[in-house]
Amino acid sequence: MPYMHKLSSRQWLILILLTVIWGINWPVMKIGVTGFPPLTFRMICLSLGTPVLGLALVWMKVPLRIERKHWPELLVLAVFNMFIWHGLIIIAVQSLSSGRAAILGYTMPMFSAVIGAAFFGNRLQARAWGGVAAAALGVVLLLWHELTNLTGKPVGVLLALVAACTWALGTQLLRRTRMPVPTLAISFWMTLMTSVVMSTLAVLFERDQWQAPSEATWMSIAFNAVLVFGFAHAAWFYLARSLPPVASTLSVMLIPVLGVFSGALWLGEVLHWQDWAAVVLMVMSICSVLWPVAPPPENTDRKTEEQTAA
Repeated sequence: MPYMHKLSSRQWLILILLTVIWGINWPVMKIGVTGFPPLTFRMICLSLGTPVLGLALVWMKVPLRIERKHWPELLVLAVFNMFIWHGLIIIAVQSLSSGRAAILGYTMPMFSAVIGAAFFGNRLQARAWGGVAAAALGVVLLLWHELTNLTGKPVGVLLALVAACTWALGTQLLRRTRMPVPTLAISFWMTLMTSVVMSTLAVLFERDQWQAPSEATWMSIAFNAVLVFGFAHAAWFYLARSLPPVASTLSVMLIPVLGVFSGALWLGEVLHWQDWAAVVLMVMSICSVLWPVAPPPENTDRKTEEQTAA
């Protein structure tokens, strides 16, 4: 039976930074799209963030060339990891509260576990399934006081859930790619392609709504351009490709919790006991896949036989 994955110090650092940036980005995005076209917001963020990521990779001397034969696979990865997610979730954020949009978006780990087990032959330990169950219960608790409100916004809820499901499939596909290129190169080209797609959608559907961004919107754009697209997405793809699927997905379950509490702090969203209980469940979920398992004791009889033979 395979052991649970143990993170290196580098992976822990990346995971912590990723959690903080993505967690507080939910209220940041909500501020950015309040009174501003959501696809246009995403277009500007990507247009500014892609060069930031590209310059960072050039400075790091990361080879960016991808052979033409790998571009069809790269396009599939971009569709499920980036295109659908970014297009749908930013619209959902505009119609839902920031914290609850984060919760719905981070049903992704549950979708990923089910997709992995059903279609990719993943064999999960009992405690990994326990972690999925704990994360699912945490989501239910966090939505406890929002069910009435959410029923009045079915489109936003549906968009967030579809975005989460496709992101889960994309994570599974990314984990299994055999493209002989650095993960950071894959991240750059997917981000660039998504920038083109979001720009096209913004022109087609929101051109008549274009307006000058407010100061708060510009601050949200800067946060997304530099920290989210310049760092966080590349960090996520690195974790998703270097860790087992269940470990990479459940390890980020603290992000929606941080989104809920930062939304409460900045946007005045009311917290209930269910929110606090969800924190405990999310931590349990993370520990279920990241807490190392001691290797089984060496077979004593076999060791004795080897000593006798010697």
